[in-house]
Amino acid sequence: MFKHGPFSSVTSARFLGGFFGPIIKGVRERMLPYQWKALNDEVPGGEPSGCIRNFEIAAGLKDGQHHGFVFQDSDLAKWIEAVAYQLRLAPDEELERLADSVIDLVEQAQMDDGYLNTYYQLHDTNKRYTNLRDDHELYTAGHMLEAAVAYYQATGKDKLLKVMERMVAHIARHIGPNEGQLRGYPGHQEIELALCKLYDITGNKNHLALAEYFIKERGQAPNYFVLEQAKLGRDFPPRGAYGHTYAQHHLPVLEQTTLEGHAVRALYMAAGMADVALRTQDQALMNACRALYQNATQKRMYITGGVGSSHLGEAFTIDYDLPGDTAYAETCASIALIFLCRRLLEAELIGEYADTMERALYNTCLAGMSLDMQTFFYVNPLSVLPEASKKDDRKRHVLPVRPKWFGCACCPPNLARLLSSLALYAYSVKDRALAVHLYIQGDITARVNGQDVSLTVETAYPTEGSIRLRPSDGAYDLMLRLPAWCREYRLTLNGAPHDAQLRDGYLRIKGPFKNAEIALELQMQPRRVYANPLVAEETGKVALMRGPMVYCLEEVDNGARLHQLFLPKHAALTWAQDKAFPGNQVIRADGLRLQSESTSLYSDSPGQFQDAPLTFIPYYAWANRGENEMRVFVHEIQ
Repeated sequence: MFKHGPFSSVTSARFLGGFFGPIIKGVRERMLPYQWKALNDEVPGGEPSGCIRNFEIAAGLKDGQHHGFVFQDSDLAKWIEAVAYQLRLAPDEELERLADSVIDLVEQAQMDDGYLNTYYQLHDTNKRYTNLRDDHELYTAGHMLEAAVAYYQATGKDKLLKVMERMVAHIARHIGPNEGQLRGYPGHQEIELALCKLYDITGNKNHLALAEYFIKERGQAPNYFVLEQAKLGRDFPPRGAYGHTYAQHHLPVLEQTTLEGHAVRALYMAAGMADVALRTQDQALMNACRALYQNATQKRMYITGGVGSSHLGEAFTIDYDLPGDTAYAETCASIALIFLCRRLLEAELIGEYADTMERALYNTCLAGMSLDMQTFFYVNPLSVLPEASKKDDRKRHVLPVRPKWFGCACCPPNLARLLSSLALYAYSVKDRALAVHLYIQGDITARVNGQDVSLTVETAYPTEGSIRLRPSDGAYDLMLRLPAWCREYRLTLNGAPHDAQLRDGYLRIKGPFKNAEIALELQMQPRRVYANPLVAEETGKVALMRGPMVYCLEEVDNGARLHQLFLPKHAALTWAQDKAFPGNQVIRADGLRLQSESTSLYSDSPGQFQDAPLTFIPYYAWANRGENEMRVFVHEIQ
């Protein structure tokens, strides 16, 4: 999918059938056309975007004022990037023509000096780069640059790439470490990732140097954002949800050991740290990145792979603070976590990174969209009471039904670009081995050990644990991830049991291969999962998982007041495929419901238990049957 750089090993991919085949096809046939309509304000009942119209006004094609947020341009950028990945998977003349036409529009909107940002172009160009912390100029440029690189890789067309190279040159003239420049950095990290990709395809070390500067200047004294806000006449207290931790400038990155502040910003920062460290061989920077990953995943991540527990600042809070009913867990934050995990896998092949990537993908990310791919969640809670969402201000961000679109629509196109580029996350090359991180049915080609190889994967994973792999002939090895949740497995090579070396979560099957057929059978039974007792919200409760998927209760199957339900400790858990339920699979168990004959608010009686059959569906499939309660963790009783 990429021709240069650390992620260039996979050269082509095709995903048909299995679990993800219909989803990736749905992105092309339903999600991208729907999002194009949304960007053009053509979705009835959806919040207006104004995105395309902003570019038309900036290009002089229409009259009017800027509509939307300061980062509105990024919605189009992510849409173009998703289109690019889809074109890599399979040609589509109509889709490519549409992308070409909007790229023409972007080129027309660019200013003569190379600057491109419709918000400032339609407000006041004299104020460019005056509020780097809040106004997302570098963030928006980063997304458009990523789109430009991806579109060039997919089509060979460089119009958007040239547009963005001019914008990068404009940024580099005004921001940097040299005399006469603003010694600033992005308020919302993102451009660091894009600059590394631009370096990969151009070999221009200035782009990598700028990315490294943005990473390492952050949090240095004197603190740029403190000085910037003072110039704007703003009170800028260091503490609080929108203080110095909000944009991670409270400390230089090498001194940060916990992920703080806005979750997407923080994880894009960590991914950018990994990107720069990979290309500069900066071990100290990579070690700092690993420390941030460990803090996020061992102390601040939901069971669903959601991150960022507070709606105030869309932020991390403190270790083990993971409330389910007020969770923020933004879809984009889990996507950012996947970005980080994939980069850490490029540095070292450790299964934990892929396990985390998979957890976020199959749960929070997929829950971020409806099964028809035309409504979306921004927030991904673990417990929802619709009445509370409407009447309790602490929970108004927790929606029981996915909206058709958002004024702040960062998540839907982010999902589109992630799902369209899954080949980049499913595979990598390490020395003479092709590593398989995610089991997705399809065919891929890759450059391994100096040769072009292909791999065919047949599987219904994660619905089933049976995986069949057919590697092309050649002298190379395969590294197959053994998920940490898998208690038993069986591996065969050409029908015979095969004893492969297991190291750091990967089974190494040594080549050379000749007409090889590999079968990996992963035991996949429903299991109980418990939060660390330090997570106050979930003490005494249990969640159910099968494979990488988290399951949940919904009111439509189990009745109202889900908090009254209990799962006996020794109750049998029965999994079944059932097309009558969203997600086509369920876990059933004999449970109990706590009732009380007393109408008093408080009583000397503890209440009585009644039998209550429990039905759990995959978490990603909740909220596809109208407004109702949902809960992941349930009380456990002896």
